[in-house]
Amino acid sequence: MATKVLVPRLGEGVDEVTVTKWLKQEGDSINELEPLLEVNTDKVDTEIPAPATGTILKIIAQEGIAAKVGELLAIIGKPGEPVDNGRSPAVNTPESKVEGQRSEPQPATSNSSLVTRPSDLGFISPVVAKIAAEHGVDLSQVNGTGLNGRITKNDVLSYVGGETKTTDHRPQTMVNRPPSNVTPVEGDQLIKHSTMRKSIAQHMVESKHTSPHVLTVMEADMSRVAKHRAANKAAFERDGVNLTFTAYFMMAIVAGLKAYPQTNSSWTDEGLLVHKNINLGMAVSLGEDGLIVPVIKNADDLSLLAMARSINDLATRSRKKKLQPDEVKGGTFTLTNHGVSGSLFAFPVINQPQAGILGVGAMQKRVVVIPAKDGTSDDAIAIRPMVYMSFVFDHRILDGASADWFLAKVKDTLETWV
Repeated sequence: MATKVLVPRLGEGVDEVTVTKWLKQEGDSINELEPLLEVNTDKVDTEIPAPATGTILKIIAQEGIAAKVGELLAIIGKPGEPVDNGRSPAVNTPESKVEGQRSEPQPATSNSSLVTRPSDLGFISPVVAKIAAEHGVDLSQVNGTGLNGRITKNDVLSYVGGETKTTDHRPQTMVNRPPSNVTPVEGDQLIKHSTMRKSIAQHMVESKHTSPHVLTVMEADMSRVAKHRAANKAAFERDGVNLTFTAYFMMAIVAGLKAYPQTNSSWTDEGLLVHKNINLGMAVSLGEDGLIVPVIKNADDLSLLAMARSINDLATRSRKKKLQPDEVKGGTFTLTNHGVSGSLFAFPVINQPQAGILGVGAMQKRVVVIPAKDGTSDDAIAIRPMVYMSFVFDHRILDGASADWFLAKVKDTLETWV
């Protein structure tokens, strides 16, 4: 009996994937749980294993094409078993062995209560509910294209885009923008956008349309942190952990968010949603492939050692494309360490729907003035390891003073490290 390979549910709110690479071709044999294809969702590449042992009789979903949860990807069976246009009269559909898949739709979380909807709409994911609430969309007016008529994120965004064209009272998203009118000339090279690059582009444009971005910059003296790291690096290595400066910045951010909780929040039309948990995202460069932002959940519960271990783990698995979709979701604040490439300071783009993002520049030894403590002796000049910190915040949520209070707490935590 032939077996259907279906798109599994890879995480909460993940309604569709993009097939990026088939690891087997039609006619190839495959063993159960052997990797069959790679899919991408929200910039995370995930391998889908074969649900059964057999031969690839038919590949339905083509590379580069989106497929919704539950849709048919391929059919596995015995060699020579008849298949009619990708369908077999006797097809077995086993439960997926991909971690995180659910056989039945799960109830929406409390975020979905932001939208009042008739009960006959069926399951509405928290992501869909949140987008609908932010744009004031009546979900009963949205045509669902998902499995069994389910309303997906793209359905709501398309509906919002359609209203924009009609009423012009909402900002255009990148999905609805016309193609560029750039005319190529002889010798120009067209490099096709990858799925990740398209996702990055869409998220960045949507963020700039959503939040009024404001930048404030302070510099921190990293002398105490540098001494602490030098004194403890070997001990951390014995525990299998590389103690990087990123761990100190993350710990300082936690201190700032605890002191000023509104920085750990998201804007909604009903009010400011202050998050109970501190989930820190950290931007990880993947070279020319782009970047990804894995999330350290409940970062306020971690020691410096545990924080450094989490950073090592997520950064390594990000570059090896071994992250799970849920590991890039749920962030409440983000750190981007643009200084690793030599940048002194930058103007990062907020990772929606967060209140802000902190950019950290390259650490440089600079000549600084050390003020006299007692006010009677002369000031001194010294060489100190200094770093610029660029805090970009959503001006709907924070004002200049409250943003500076948060950044000053981060600065003070680093400069008084013991």
